[in-house]
Amino acid sequence: MTTTDLAGRARPRRLAAAVARVDGALARPVDIAWLAAFRALFGLTMCVSMARFIAYGWIDEFFVKPSFHFKYWGLAWVEPLPPAGMHALFWALAGLALSVAVGFAFRVAAPLFVAGFTYLQAIDVTTYLNHYYLASLLGLLLAASPAHRAWSIDALLARRHERTVPAAWLYLLRFQVGVVYTFAGIAKAHADWLLHAQPLRIWLGSRTDMPVLGPLFTHPWAAPLMSWAGFLFDTSIVWLLLVPRIRPFAYAAVIVFHTLTRALFPIGMFPVIMVLSALVFFPPSWPRRLLGRARALLGRDAGAPPAPAPALSPGAPPSPRLRALGLAIGAAYCALQLALPLRFVTYGGNVRWHEQGMRFSWRVMVREKNGSITFLVRNPQTGRTWHVSPRAYLTRLQEREMAGQPDLIVQLSHHIRDDFERRGRGPVEVRADALVSLNGRRIARLIDPAVDLATVRDGVGRASYILPAPAEPPPHIRPL
Repeated sequence: MTTTDLAGRARPRRLAAAVARVDGALARPVDIAWLAAFRALFGLTMCVSMARFIAYGWIDEFFVKPSFHFKYWGLAWVEPLPPAGMHALFWALAGLALSVAVGFAFRVAAPLFVAGFTYLQAIDVTTYLNHYYLASLLGLLLAASPAHRAWSIDALLARRHERTVPAAWLYLLRFQVGVVYTFAGIAKAHADWLLHAQPLRIWLGSRTDMPVLGPLFTHPWAAPLMSWAGFLFDTSIVWLLLVPRIRPFAYAAVIVFHTLTRALFPIGMFPVIMVLSALVFFPPSWPRRLLGRARALLGRDAGAPPAPAPALSPGAPPSPRLRALGLAIGAAYCALQLALPLRFVTYGGNVRWHEQGMRFSWRVMVREKNGSITFLVRNPQTGRTWHVSPRAYLTRLQEREMAGQPDLIVQLSHHIRDDFERRGRGPVEVRADALVSLNGRRIARLIDPAVDLATVRDGVGRASYILPAPAEPPPHIRPL
């Protein structure tokens, strides 16, 4: 037998050994306490989020008041419920989130919450926020996990409390949180953010009246310092959280960072979700240790011996086919979470300008766009022309979001075409005079005014109707 034959046989054995090691690491039992705590905190957070929509009147503002809704590609069939149905849905989601938190009927409540909450996001593109997308993903992972098998009403009713869970669930949640931070940092690796401190310079300039911190924002070094701090934080925090000795200090930085961003910017529940999600980087038994310290402080366990650590027995393993299926689904999920933020590379150009590959990519607060758009509608048979303002069809929020997003401009063009034809004024051509400013630059045209947008079909390919981004750098704007 030749050396080549021996090497050829050794490779499959080495590969099989590597796969076995990975499989063993994923199946390793760890304390389930972290997962139960995450379930409770996530459910409570989402319950509060639903309550905020109900209390602040956002249901009517975002879902009832608009007469037209922008659709995601492939989801044009999604429509809002009647007003009473939309209000009932939010109350139901609040109840489902609370049920998730306490672990009651978890196998029913968790999938229903994810389906209902994701449906809300699919109704209108202009309501898209990164933390809504993240909440759907975290809810999906929780719904698939055995998070109800400990510290839950389900476990209490079943009289069976699990002590362990496969480490794969811990790694998967860590991966998801790591993806958010890492791609948020990568999205800041461009000249606007690192060299010109934009758009942070614009935003800080509007917060100079803020108590204590406001006067600091008037200094020329404030925006560059905070821009670099944000970039370094996002790109390094995951790795720091993975180091046991540094982890407490890294988590303190997480709290400070997100508390500051919440105070400065209207970004909803995103800081709360990230602070809670970062807890997955602590040892799996951290909730038991925290409860033990709380009891000690209350004097309930004074003089009692410390509680024994939970026995980390693997329990009954799943069948080989079920295990292989789970690994395949997990690997596919991770690959998708990496591919979606990277798809912008296939489009080229400046993603902050053309927006293709912008959504679902964790590009958190990396661009400030202001636009003014007028639609020019022309009947080629009669030669009659109309100048149409988006306000005739949209709410203020929709108009603001649509102004800098070319695919939404195309959607409204189609709606205007259909409206004119429905009123007997068609067939018509629809063109857009779209003037947009990116990160404080001079206004430039976003859409080719010669293109009849009524004939453009939206899709996932490169959009030829979008003009190139301005090559000039953003101006240096000092706070007032």
